[in-house]
Amino acid sequence: MVDLIIIAVVFVILASAITYIIKAKKSGVKCIGCPSSKQCSHNCNGGCSGCCGCNNDK
Repeated sequence: MVDLIIIAVVFVILASAITYIIKAKKSGVKCIGCPSSKQCSHNCNGGCSGCCGCNNDK
């Protein structure tokens, strides 16, 4: 019974994480987890923290 509960908890955690990633990608987030990811584009004008790799373009 304990094994079933552990498997269910792990499944819920994984399903939640996958749902979060899918929703974030559909809303245009380039770098999930970065606070400035929606403001950052590949043509940064110095406004982002560089988490999405746009500082490499400079």
